Amino acid sequence: MIRCAMELDRRLLLAHSAAYTLSVVAGLAVVVPLALNGSHFKGRCALFSLGFWRTENRTGGGGGSADEQQEQPACVSRLIVQQWGPPAACQFPTFVGVFTVFNLFSAFLTVLLSLCVLFLSGGAAVTFSLGVLSWCNIVTDRGTRPYSCADAQSVPMYLDVDTSSFYTELTCAQVSLWCVTALWLTHAILSFLRLYHSHSQQIRGPCLSREKELLLGQPAVDSSLQHPGLHPQGTPSVFI
Repeated sequence: MIRCAMELDRRLLLAHSAAYTLSVVAGLAVVVPLALNGSHFKGRCALFSLGFWRTENRTGGGGGSADEQQEQPACVSRLIVQQWGPPAACQFPTFVGVFTVFNLFSAFLTVLLSLCVLFLSGGAAVTFSLGVLSWCNIVTDRGTRPYSCADAQSVPMYLDVDTSSFYTELTCAQVSLWCVTALWLTHAILSFLRLYHSHSQQIRGPCLSREKELLLGQPAVDSSLQHPGLHPQGTPSVFI
C-alpha cells in the first residue's frame, strides 16, 4: 500500500511538472505575438476600437506618366479609426502571459491560487476574443467587405500603423490564451488531487502503523499456540 501511494504521488508530480512546462510555452505564445502587435501598431490597442471605412476620390496630381495614372483606381477605400481600444484590453492578456511564464521559477501553487489564476486567464481569454471580434467587424465593415478578417491583413487600410500581420498575431495570442486557461484548469485539478492524496496519507498513517503492528504480532501468537511445549511448565504439585 505504501508503494502504491508513493507511485501515485510520483505520477501526480510528473503530470504537474508537465502541465507547468506547457503553461510556460503557452505563456510565451501569448506574450511574443502581443509584443509584436504592439510594436507594429505603435503601442495602440486594436481591441474594442471604433472606426469605419470611407471611400475617397484619388486625385491625379503628382508625377507619373498618363498610362500609370489611368491604371490607378479613381476611388480608394480607407479605414478611419475614430478611437483606438483601451490599453488595458491588451495589457491584461499580456499580464496573464507574463505571470504564467515567470511562475516556472516559483514553488508549486496551492489549490486556491490555481483557481484564482484560472479565473484571471479565463476572463482574459473571453475579453481578448471579444476584442478581436470587434476589430474584425471594423476591418470587414461587419461582413460587407468581399474578404474575411484573415484576408484583411493583406488589404491596404492607409493607416499610420503596420497591419500586414495583425490577424496572425492576434489569433496566435487568442488561441494561446485559451490554452493557458485549459492548462490552469489542469493545474487546479492536479493541485487538488495532490492535496487530497497528502491529506489522506496523514489520516491513514496511524491506522497503517497499527495494522502493521497487528500483522507483525500475529505470527508470534500463532507460534506460541502451535508449540505449547516451548513454554516453561509450572512447578509440579506434591500431594501428601
